[in-house]
Amino acid sequence: MTELNPKLPELRAKSMALPLQPGVYLMYDKSNKIIYVGKAKALKNRVSQYFGSDKNHQEKVKQMVLHVHHFEYIVTDSEFEALVLENSLIKHHQPKYNILLKDDKGYSYIRVSAGRWPKISEAKQIADDGAKYIGPYMSSWTIKQTIDEAQKIFKLPSCNKKFPQDFGKSRPCLNYYINQCSAPCRGKTNEKEYNEAVQEALDFIKGGSTEAIRSLTDKMEEAAENLEFETAARIRDRIQAIKAMRDKQKVVESRVRDQDVIAVSFGNTKCVVAVLKFQDGRLYDRENFSFTEIENIEELRAEFIRQYYSDRDRVPPQVTIDGECDDRELLEAWLTEKAKRKVSIHIPQKGDQLKLVEMCRANAAEKLAEGTERSGRELSALDELARLLGLSAPPEYIESYDISNLAGEDNVAGMVVFRNGRPYKAGYRRFRIKTVTGQDDYGSMREVITRRFEEYYKHKELGDDDYFGTLPNLILLDGGKGHVGAILPVLESMNINVPCFGMVKDDSHRTRAIAVTGGEISITSTRQAFTLCSQLQDEVHRWAIGYHRTTRKKRTISSTLTQISGMGEARATALMKHFRTVKAISEADLTELENCAKMNHPSAVNVWNYFHPDDMITD
Repeated sequence: MTELNPKLPELRAKSMALPLQPGVYLMYDKSNKIIYVGKAKALKNRVSQYFGSDKNHQEKVKQMVLHVHHFEYIVTDSEFEALVLENSLIKHHQPKYNILLKDDKGYSYIRVSAGRWPKISEAKQIADDGAKYIGPYMSSWTIKQTIDEAQKIFKLPSCNKKFPQDFGKSRPCLNYYINQCSAPCRGKTNEKEYNEAVQEALDFIKGGSTEAIRSLTDKMEEAAENLEFETAARIRDRIQAIKAMRDKQKVVESRVRDQDVIAVSFGNTKCVVAVLKFQDGRLYDRENFSFTEIENIEELRAEFIRQYYSDRDRVPPQVTIDGECDDRELLEAWLTEKAKRKVSIHIPQKGDQLKLVEMCRANAAEKLAEGTERSGRELSALDELARLLGLSAPPEYIESYDISNLAGEDNVAGMVVFRNGRPYKAGYRRFRIKTVTGQDDYGSMREVITRRFEEYYKHKELGDDDYFGTLPNLILLDGGKGHVGAILPVLESMNINVPCFGMVKDDSHRTRAIAVTGGEISITSTRQAFTLCSQLQDEVHRWAIGYHRTTRKKRTISSTLTQISGMGEARATALMKHFRTVKAISEADLTELENCAKMNHPSAVNVWNYFHPDDMITD
């Protein structure tokens, strides 16, 4: 710690005197306010860890210990009783350093505006505006989804236009052209038909698709019997739209009839936990919760499950999560007792359940991306890659390297940078290999990495954190474990503590695995991480081989010019720099050649004569 709690010796001594029994401990600050509540299987072992060495403490724990003035404890008969008591105390005291869920969902209402041409929308509270409000409903997400479905099925407007005031004032919006709105703004929709559609939409929202289909079918048959075939056809289309929407929803159906799916998406400064709720096999609600300063994902999952279900009466038979959590068996026992029936915590490894977990994590990533320049897909890919490689956080700044040569000739390297999951071309660099001759990819890679981080230290001394002055969060080499084994000693000798892995291709030159010193990690089953790594490997290969081709071309051109009498490397380089192409040199007149740097009259004559053998100049 940069600071030490002056009461640390006293707290350490008191913790060493605690019993080796299960219980709950409460940390207080100097104002006698509870700042943390925890449980322990053995109080002495757990509490004494806080006041010993802080080497392995997370930053949040260090801050908590810094503010502890004293602590109290309560002995329980079992660790299960400690869990129940801990939940109760956290809920009551809301300690600063516990993970606290802030549920801001509130209630939602269906609002039906006043007037002859009413509109349906979602509202957070009732206003004195003459509108009709239906509700309240607990799930705002469900209400928004259902209203959106109803507007599409019954072709109701979702715009801000007012009717009849805005009739004919503008062209219909896109929804009209994709057959999702009847466009009353055209002034051709009759008021009676419009209000019938609004009422049918409300029936659909309140009664669900099954009831709506039954009611509309009766109306359709009645219209057909009365020979009102246009009305019957319109109702038939609505029935078909409801069925199509219901079929579309089957994409997010679950074979496990009642369950909650919980997944976490990590950013660099915060994370989001998403919950998808399934009942009768159908997704009916979702929630998102944001947290900061989270370093241990297994602890986060356990803390989240405990607090989430301690505040809710509904506990499904199965809670599906995206990875291991602390106290899993203990949590299952607690949830089982709370629900008065068996509850299991499931971690899927394959199949439909794993797809639901991935969908849940994608939802968390989308929520995490809100207010940033990144997309949910990019955040999800970085999060997935971090989990795969065991990184503490998603890599914000990734550098990738590739060597390119032709049988050891024109040996070069390329370095590309991905920042926040996207190519950052301002950070791209190229290297001409200087110390390695022949085809030695390992030696070439060692030279490149050494030169790159020598530049890092130079920029660091100057206080310049741009480009070379930025320390990456991850290094990916285009190559297998041999490349990684060659580079790790270089990084260690230069005191660069950056994770380094290789990217391995299959026989079709597609990325198939991540190389580590001890073997490989398959990435073909992790879709978004696979896509990101493939993009990185393709980009660094393109960058390196492009430089190699340019270098080889220049060497070929240079060797062509040096065949001219009196033309050395310096003059050949000067000519190419001035004229850019061999063709331009061949078309230049004698005066232009003489005026080029490093050239004189005899050398200009030699160049002219080389390209004009039928019109040679003789002095």
